[in-house]
Amino acid sequence: MNRAPILVLGGRGKTGRRVAARLRDLGAPVRAASRSTGTRFDYGDPETWGPALEGAGAVYLVPMVEYVDPAHVVAFARRAGREGVRRIVLLSARGEGGGAHPHQEPVETAVREAAPEWTILRAAWFAQNFSEDFLLPPVLAGELALPAGEGREAFVDAGDIADVAAAALTGDGHAGRVYELTGPEALSFRAAASLISEASGREVRYTPLDRAAFVDLASRQGHPGEIARTIADLMDSVARNAGAPVSGDVERVLGRSPRSFAEYVKEAAASGVWNL
Repeated sequence: MNRAPILVLGGRGKTGRRVAARLRDLGAPVRAASRSTGTRFDYGDPETWGPALEGAGAVYLVPMVEYVDPAHVVAFARRAGREGVRRIVLLSARGEGGGAHPHQEPVETAVREAAPEWTILRAAWFAQNFSEDFLLPPVLAGELALPAGEGREAFVDAGDIADVAAAALTGDGHAGRVYELTGPEALSFRAAASLISEASGREVRYTPLDRAAFVDLASRQGHPGEIARTIADLMDSVARNAGAPVSGDVERVLGRSPRSFAEYVKEAAASGVWNL
């Protein structure tokens, strides 16, 4: 195994901390980076890029483009290539019809051009959004009020993303590959709420909203307008069933089936995260 450090961006995030843990279990040298712990890294502060990249042979790249100018992410990917990084595994997002999400296309292009060994992970919506991100407060409040209609999404477990990323960062046969990462089935938000209710013992209902009502609600809850509109755009894709197709790439890479949403819900409920 190459002993050059593997830089893991978003080291405290849903996938980053899991990727770092998987790599440590494999005995790989890990440099976890974030804005607040470990190696300091901030897309908006290029002064942090050099120390994070020093000596790194591979990078797990999390764009976080809902909150960061994609131009900064593109510039960082190019800087990584100039610094000698040979392998970049990019966490991207699915677009409609099997292509890249439009917001991710510039970053995907930059990664392809920057590193001789690149792998792109186009992930479905994370199951963990319900327990570790912006959907947790609505779950705790008992109502998921979203502009997703009755559309379905093939929610993917963050642990499966981490396992695929670790394989691509350390193994052979993944260079130049684009993997579409999904769970084993597509579910509506109404079905997701029902499963959470059953496992947690608390009532969680789903209320479909139109776009304007959601943006207004999110703004009143303190979300910046741009973020509220971005989430509404993503929900619109769900409403159109753009995220419903199920891929077999998790199983192809790992040799096992992806975790189901029901399995995720049972584990999350057992952790007590929904008992607050």
